[in-house]
Amino acid sequence: MEEINLKELFSYYKSKILILILIVLITLFVCNVITLLFRVPKYKSNTTVVLVSKTSENYSYSSTEYQLNKNLVSTYSEIIKSRKVLNQVINNLGLSYTTDELSENITVEEVEDTEIIRINVIDEDSNLAMNITNEIAQVFIKEVKDIYNLENVSVVDEAVIAESPYNVNYLKDNVIYFAGGILLAFSIVFIMYYFDTSIKSTEVIEDKLHLTVLAIVPKESGV
Repeated sequence: MEEINLKELFSYYKSKILILILIVLITLFVCNVITLLFRVPKYKSNTTVVLVSKTSENYSYSSTEYQLNKNLVSTYSEIIKSRKVLNQVINNLGLSYTTDELSENITVEEVEDTEIIRINVIDEDSNLAMNITNEIAQVFIKEVKDIYNLENVSVVDEAVIAESPYNVNYLKDNVIYFAGGILLAFSIVFIMYYFDTSIKSTEVIEDKLHLTVLAIVPKESGV
């Protein structure tokens, strides 16, 4: 492999600075166009429900009930995404989703070391995402009452309309595109340098051909 002169390579990069800038700008432009055309903005809404006991003011919440509720969290998480719940949500809101399609847009999380369940819904329509989330919570609470004859679930925070897409971050994207553009630009110019066999200086003649340069004909401006 031919030895690369770093000083010469650096000078070559300096001479191609406009090409480097142009490649970076083209990369930024193309990536942003692709993002706008092919990335569909999606919005995420979430609500939280907590397992509690409906008791009188003088009632003491026991550790046994606490453990029971903790054990029910996993079961309740499965009920939330059950066909029975989702079918009711679809019918109540008149959605065009199938239960499988709706299920794919829902995630259920158990908040660590708590009796709280967080329900997340993703949709291309921010308002619909909010409505689906809140409806799931209400249908789920009703189903728990019907199945277990318990009223131990309450909504903590209702879902609200998401102001911005959760899957689009233009600042972060452009930092990545810019870094990729720089890498691409330097790679292309390096390939140009590597396969450029033209003589760029008298030092090249003396180093590679082992000849002594006797005279240099300067290039006239405009030629």
